[in-house]
Amino acid sequence: MSSIFCEVSKYLMIIFFALYTWECFSVFQRKKTKERQAAVFRRQNMLMFLLHFDGFLVLYDQTQNSSVLIFYGAQVIFFLIVISSYKLLYEKSAQLLVNNMCMLMAIGFLILSRLSFDRAVKQFTIAVGSMIFALGIPFFIQKIKFVRNLSWIYAAAGLLSLGAVAALGATSYGAKISFRIAGITLQPSEFVKIIFVFFVAGMLYQSRSLKQIAVTTITAAAHVLILVLSKDLGGALIFFVVYIVMLYVATGNPFYFIGGLAGGSAAAVAAYKLFAHVRVRVVAWQDPVRVIEKEGYQICQSLFAIGTGGWFGSGLNQGMPEKIPKVEQDVIFSAISEELGGIFAICLIMVCMSCFLMFLNIAMQLKDRFYKLVALGLGTTYGFQVFLTIGGVIKFIPSTGVTLPLVSYGGSSLFSTMILFAIIQGFYIIREREGKQNGQKEESLRQ
Repeated sequence: MSSIFCEVSKYLMIIFFALYTWECFSVFQRKKTKERQAAVFRRQNMLMFLLHFDGFLVLYDQTQNSSVLIFYGAQVIFFLIVISSYKLLYEKSAQLLVNNMCMLMAIGFLILSRLSFDRAVKQFTIAVGSMIFALGIPFFIQKIKFVRNLSWIYAAAGLLSLGAVAALGATSYGAKISFRIAGITLQPSEFVKIIFVFFVAGMLYQSRSLKQIAVTTITAAAHVLILVLSKDLGGALIFFVVYIVMLYVATGNPFYFIGGLAGGSAAAVAAYKLFAHVRVRVVAWQDPVRVIEKEGYQICQSLFAIGTGGWFGSGLNQGMPEKIPKVEQDVIFSAISEELGGIFAICLIMVCMSCFLMFLNIAMQLKDRFYKLVALGLGTTYGFQVFLTIGGVIKFIPSTGVTLPLVSYGGSSLFSTMILFAIIQGFYIIREREGKQNGQKEESLRQ
């Protein structure tokens, strides 16, 4: 009977998530009024809670652990508070981003509870603390204007943080990416990504002269170089791509973009020659089966998991994702694909894509050039990190060891992503107020 319940539940979760994903993109239709959009958001909330309830009911049925139900109840309260807080505190907040953030976290808590209940509880605790902090950010984004004048403070803070990790950080899988303080593991690069965007936006907002671009490029290259020396190649790649995109959009000069790609390609070849860590990942990507006992073990297990799950998955607690090394962090997408299915995994990608499109939409409609560049940089950071994570686990690109935002286990990643979403919320509220003011001016002119 339990197996039948698990089988039915997995199809229900796929249906709930597919309908939720459809609603994500229906919001972008121009003909939808605010009332219809509000109805879409209410349906999304309902679908999220149904999926969440279905998943944890299956976990309880499989484990008979009452702690699962208590943990589920705590999450429901948390999500209700998050959704209602944004509505109460910020009337003009982007409800789609709130819903997507909650949905991605719900999926993360669900799959982490299946993989490691203790880690899921720890992730949830960090999420609660992070949300308390992040809820105030949209208010400060609207009120504080001098953030655009602190470019060199951002650069100094970023370089010092990355340098401290390079010098004092613990080595994990050949890379120095974190260190421990009072028993808490911190990964500074997750937060430096955000202030790096503010640094680049501030510099290019002040001036786009050749001298200013040269100084900005040298400082940005210093960030990337420290990450390369730390062997945090995924982080280095994110910083590099974000800078190239922001530079191209700020200047409109295609030669900067082409030159950046050429320089990045040359740097990639040099990294392959200099670092054994890079060669190992490239070898594992080229032919993982040939080196399955060593370098290719993780990617092979990832591909086996995705293939075994098929379109509809094996069902929660019915697969073997624990055979994948570091499955809770770098390869959680494979665990989701195996037990919840390929359709569910595609919907997950589409929800992430809707967040990315929303970021770009907000960036394009902002009038303030500084805010526009920051929103573009943060959107690129998020979108490219999703691409690196999923591209690595499906063998589209070599694995870079970065997490899937809001889903993978990792306190620093979760905290920084919630900050990123909160900053974008602040920009969205500014955009909505600008639109309202313009509408009032046009109305007064007609009268």
